Amino acid sequence: MQMSKPSKRALVLVNLGTPAAPTAEAVRDYLSEFLMDPRVVQLPRLLWWPLLHWVILPRRSPVVAHKYAAIWTEEGSPLAAFTRRLAARVQSAMPQWRVAMAMRYGEPALAKTLEGLIADGVDEIAVLPLYPQYSTTTTGSVEDVVAKLRARHPQIMFKCVHDYHRDPRWVEAIAASIRAHWQQHGRGEQLLFSFHGIPERLVRNGDPYAAHCEAGTAAIAEALGIARDDILLTYQSRFGRDRWLQPYTLPTLQQLARDGVRDVDVVCPGFAVDCLETLEEIAMLNAEAFIAAGGHALRYIPCLNDGDAHVQAIQSIVGAHA
Repeated sequence: MQMSKPSKRALVLVNLGTPAAPTAEAVRDYLSEFLMDPRVVQLPRLLWWPLLHWVILPRRSPVVAHKYAAIWTEEGSPLAAFTRRLAARVQSAMPQWRVAMAMRYGEPALAKTLEGLIADGVDEIAVLPLYPQYSTTTTGSVEDVVAKLRARHPQIMFKCVHDYHRDPRWVEAIAASIRAHWQQHGRGEQLLFSFHGIPERLVRNGDPYAAHCEAGTAAIAEALGIARDDILLTYQSRFGRDRWLQPYTLPTLQQLARDGVRDVDVVCPGFAVDCLETLEEIAMLNAEAFIAAGGHALRYIPCLNDGDAHVQAIQSIVGAHA
């Protein structure tokens, strides 16, 4: 009897993406792909395309490039560097899988990465979007790409992890990072969680993102042994004229400072690795605004990045979902 060949399994860690360089041209290319995704901006293409390419990108690209330049490293953007290191560490911890990294926008492109794995003979692919909380704007967009590949390659077994905002190992990893910060620096007067915002209308239409942010926050509070009310939950990175999820992070921090709160500990549990939104927006701009409003220090607690706890959490997530 002929023995069947062992299954070839791959795990793809997917992050949002990043410009290839901190230049206006590279940022424009990246933002064009990102903001033309109908999952991200739900406007008629005939209206949105000229507005984006003739008005928004010429104005915003140099500004955003300057922001990226402030955090750029020898390895490139922090998001790309940390995701690359994380994938390498997960590969070492999970030798029975072939582990790859991909970006939804930019390089290495998700679709090309999946096609390359299939061409190499992989027949089972688990896709882990590095978004703990599900949103149609993030994980939903990754699922769109996977669905197209599944239709094109029906012989391949695909599994896309939907969310992991209450996975015990991930929750404990976030809690442990907060405990470690408190042990080293002492506990600030206020603990604040800042999640990336989305328009409120998406939540009204059924997007579970806000509920996942709340449920994950409650789970982390329980792991820390503190009351849920001891954590302020806010949303950052709003753009456009729509009303987004509230309360907004920046005005909340400014009000805390005006109310006499001196030290705030800030965590961003919606981001798997540090990036523009955590390093530049929170740790730099929001910290400066907090101090300018009368606060003493905004102490940013880094993302899990490529640490041991993150690697172990990913092993747990893959084991539970894939």
